[in-house]
Amino acid sequence: MRIMTYQLSGALLAGFLMLAGMPHLQAQNQSSSDRLPMLDEERAEWVAERIFQNECAQQVSCLTSWNAGEDFPSLGIGHFIWYRQAQQEPFVESFPGLLAFYVAQGVDLPGWLAGLPEWDSPWPDRAAFMADYDGERLQGLREFLYQTRAVQAQYIIRRMAQSLPGLMAASDRPQQIENLFYQIAGADLPYGMYALIDYVNFKGEGTSIDERYQGEGWGLLQVLEFMLDHPPRVPSQPELLERFAAAARAVLARRIDNAPPERGEERWRDGWNNRTYTYIPD
Repeated sequence: MRIMTYQLSGALLAGFLMLAGMPHLQAQNQSSSDRLPMLDEERAEWVAERIFQNECAQQVSCLTSWNAGEDFPSLGIGHFIWYRQAQQEPFVESFPGLLAFYVAQGVDLPGWLAGLPEWDSPWPDRAAFMADYDGERLQGLREFLYQTRAVQAQYIIRRMAQSLPGLMAASDRPQQIENLFYQIAGADLPYGMYALIDYVNFKGEGTSIDERYQGEGWGLLQVLEFMLDHPPRVPSQPELLERFAAAARAVLARRIDNAPPERGEERWRDGWNNRTYTYIPD
């Protein structure tokens, strides 16, 4: 097995952000990514390390996780979800998309992973996954995911940059959604870009009709719509990123309230709330 090694290079990430504005990556909405602010090397690296910190506290052991109470593993610096064959869940699966991105970037996958016929998760349940945790497959996968952190960060950044057309299409206020999206992106660089990138990675775009509890979603679209529905009171207008973080907490609280009781999502409240506070400049 040959693994191409990548260091978490801010230059690589900054270069990718500039590429994200090129027409061949945004053919359907050429002007949208052109309006995103460019992050220099230091800021791009800061964003990537924050995501790794949020999901894994920068611990290699966390790169292959299966949380108690969940029916799927979460992998990599972004805790990308991976389903078994024919598994149906109310969350957007993201790990196969990362694998496709690796291949597109010319990165060789570990042999056992590349050999999976449909890129489906091979573990039938958490017990089987944990029994394999110190085995060759998962040890090798952790090493691979650690060495390719920069590629994962590119994938996360691209997902955010390409999310806007879908957000606008799913809303009955597309122009307001677009304007707010760009206002947040440009706020207190690099915090605004980080807030959007991290939240999309954390809870998704919010455009999938399957990603709902009791008909209500919890992704970026819902956070932006909450902000539009709850404009600030004049003259005591909070800072934009404070409003974004508060809206995220409100949307996540609604998700917890709507979640099936057996999922026990109340246990995540404090951690989720603390994560939103990292969107506010120190």
